[in-house]
Amino acid sequence: MEQIEISKEVPKLTNSVFASHYAKSMFFSVIGLAVLTFIGTRMFTHIDLNLYGYMVGTLVFIGGFFYRFISWGERPPTKLFIKKGLKLIFRKSTPKTAVNHLAIYDFIKNRGLYRWIQHILIGWGCVLACLVTFPLVFGWMYFTMDDNGYYTIVLMGMNLMEVKADGIIAWFSYNALNIAAIMVTTGVCMALHRRLKNMQARAEQKFIYDFLPLILLLFISITGLLLTVQNVFLHGWMQPQMSLIHQFSVIVTLIYLPFGKLAHIPFRPVSVFAKNYREHYGRQAMEECKVCGDHFVSVEQSNDVIQILGINAIEYNMEVGFNLAELCLPCRRKYRISRFSGFATHQVKVKEANQDAQG
Repeated sequence: MEQIEISKEVPKLTNSVFASHYAKSMFFSVIGLAVLTFIGTRMFTHIDLNLYGYMVGTLVFIGGFFYRFISWGERPPTKLFIKKGLKLIFRKSTPKTAVNHLAIYDFIKNRGLYRWIQHILIGWGCVLACLVTFPLVFGWMYFTMDDNGYYTIVLMGMNLMEVKADGIIAWFSYNALNIAAIMVTTGVCMALHRRLKNMQARAEQKFIYDFLPLILLLFISITGLLLTVQNVFLHGWMQPQMSLIHQFSVIVTLIYLPFGKLAHIPFRPVSVFAKNYREHYGRQAMEECKVCGDHFVSVEQSNDVIQILGINAIEYNMEVGFNLAELCLPCRRKYRISRFSGFATHQVKVKEANQDAQG
């Protein structure tokens, strides 16, 4: 009994030590990074000070990410679906959902092949760049070279493998960031072309929110490629200056990332929770619209919406005896119109002309 009581007090004690969830998350993240860096650099003996700026930018990014994520996660609807999503994380369909949402972007393919290719190039280009950059920045991975013409790849302080300096593995290691930059540049150019030419997209775009993230990614990619061009073809001419410009662009983007449109990149894994939530409860029981009788969401989701509205002191209980959340979207719009017009438009058995429109 004493052990049980002590174990219950530990979470309370841990929470009372920190001023907020944000402070606790930042503390453990920084401690974790420090421990991994200590191990990866063999007790801080292999640190590249040329990458110090990237390290500072990454720490600022982590702080901004936790601030944004915790602020979003503390909202009642978010907290509810994350809590239920975590309980469903071990469903058999979770690996397939994760691959579709996080790897092949199957949900975007339904919007068109052009947009799918664009997202594949940008998404996997950024992932490849991060997989190379962050281990180098924090010293989790680095290379040493012996007199025999072989590189030794060191991962987390352990000699992983030896590769020939002019071999295919070494070539891909040298040019991984260049490959990532070409992928991102191509994808960003495709996105910019669509946003400038597509009339619907142009009407919905804002420079700061929609164009600036793409411009930042393009600037990072081009300055990164220029470093290689200067090294290979110009014998290092102006390379120190370009290196600072590239580093500055990366740091600015890392600081901006949690607060702009690019924040959906680190938030994307949570979409697996939402998909599991809809599929699991949708198979249990579906809610029937109180007007037309169509099934539109699960009973669980409908009840959760009503519960969250009550927590936020928002009441949508109608005089006719049902909640507005118990109506499908077309009937909900018609009912709102009826409240203003005085005509029971929600009882008219005619489908909206554009309710199944695509795009």
